[in-house]
Amino acid sequence: MANHKTYIKRCIEIAKNGLGSTSPNPMVGSVVVYNNKIIGEGYTSPYGGNHAEVNAINSVANKSLLKEATIYVTLEPCSHFGKTPPCSDLIIHHKIPNIVIGCIDDNVKVAGKGIKKLIDANCNVTVGVLEAACKEHHKRFFTFHNKKRPYIILKWAETNDGFIAPKNRKEQKPVWITNKYSRQLVHKWRSEEQAILVGTNTVLQDNPSLTVREWKGKHPTRVVIDKSLKLPKKLSIFNNEAKTIVMSENLIDFNKNIPQQICAVLHENDITSVIVEGGRKMLQTFIDENLWDEARVFKGPIEFKEGVYAPKFSGKLISEEKIMSDTLKIYKNG
Repeated sequence: MANHKTYIKRCIEIAKNGLGSTSPNPMVGSVVVYNNKIIGEGYTSPYGGNHAEVNAINSVANKSLLKEATIYVTLEPCSHFGKTPPCSDLIIHHKIPNIVIGCIDDNVKVAGKGIKKLIDANCNVTVGVLEAACKEHHKRFFTFHNKKRPYIILKWAETNDGFIAPKNRKEQKPVWITNKYSRQLVHKWRSEEQAILVGTNTVLQDNPSLTVREWKGKHPTRVVIDKSLKLPKKLSIFNNEAKTIVMSENLIDFNKNIPQQICAVLHENDITSVIVEGGRKMLQTFIDENLWDEARVFKGPIEFKEGVYAPKFSGKLISEEKIMSDTLKIYKNG
C-alpha cells in the first residue's frame, strides 16, 4: 500500500498541470508502473482532448509491458462515450491487469460503472488510495456534480484597519491595497478558475478588465451583475479579450435568492468554479447565504481610516503566508 500511495501522490502532482484548462472535465492524473518503475504518465488534456489514462498509456514506449503493469489514476476511469471513448475500454484493450484508483467518480454517467466494467474484464481493481487527497484535488468537479453549482472562491483585499475600499475615489480605477506580487498571484488564480464574478458598482468604480495579464494562462469567463443593463458598453469588461456573461433582471429575479440563481445560471453554462471578487455587497450576500467553499483574504499594510468595511464571515483557517508586505489567509467554509 505504501507504493500505491507514492504513485497516487505522483498522479495528483501531474494532474495539477491541467488546472484551468480541462473544465468541465476533471483534471485527472495517471501513471503506469512496471516493476516498481514509472514507464508512462499523463494528465487530462484541455477540454475535448485526451483523458489522463489515454495520455499515460500513449506515453509508454514499450506497449508489451502493459500486460504486466499497474495503472494508477486519481479518479475512476470513465465508462461512457463523451468527447472521447471510454478510458475503461482502453485499459481493457491493452490488457492492463492492475488498476489503482484514488476515488470513485460521483458523476451519474460513471459512478462505479467504470470500476464494474474493469472487474467484469477480470482486472484487479483497488479503490480508495489517498481517497481524501484525491477528493480534495477534484473539489471543483465534485461540487459541480453533487451540489449542482460551481466551486465558489471568495477573494478580497483589506487594509490593515479593515477596509476594502476608500470612502471617496478621485478616479475610475482600482485603489491598490496589496503589492505587485499579491496582484500577480491573483492573476495566476484567474487562470486556474473558469469564471470571475463582480457586481455593478465594482465595474463602475474600478473599470476592471478581469483578465489574466500578469500570468500566462486562459482568461476566465467574466460574469457581471447588471440588473437594469446600465453599464456602458465602452467599459473594459465588455472588450473582446474574454467572454462576458451579463446577469440582468431579464435573466434572474432580483426579488429572490440572487446567489442561488447566479449559481444555477453558471451551472447551466458548465462553469465548475468561480472567483467572487466583489464588492462588499456581493461578497456578503454569498456569505450570508452560506454559498461559498473557500475564502482568500489579503491584508495590506496601508490604512484608509474610513471607507467600505471588509465582509464579515467565519471559516476554518487552512493556511497563512507572508507575501512581502502583505498577509494572505485562506479559509474553508465549515
